[in-house]
Amino acid sequence: MIDEGFVCAVCGAVVKPLGKTARDHCPSCLSSLHLDVNPGDRRSDCGGTLCPVGIKTGKKGIQIVYKCKKCGESKLNIAAPDDDFDKICRLSAGDC
Repeated sequence: MIDEGFVCAVCGAVVKPLGKTARDHCPSCLSSLHLDVNPGDRRSDCGGTLCPVGIKTGKKGIQIVYKCKKCGESKLNIAAPDDDFDKICRLSAGDC
């Protein structure tokens, strides 16, 4: 698992490592890049933009539902404690 900081390719925010699991999306705009096959492995060849399109709640807590603009694959990422909660609320209301 690779937990690294990055500059968001969508909004330009400087994102710090999460510190306990792999950082897999921007806490400011919630966007991600399709870099992983399994969380944190950085083994995907796609590299497309993963756009947040909804949320799912359950045993893992809040998960952000993503759809890749390049390949169309859907993925789930667990919401991080520093994510923009207002944006998560908008996703839960279907305002994607």
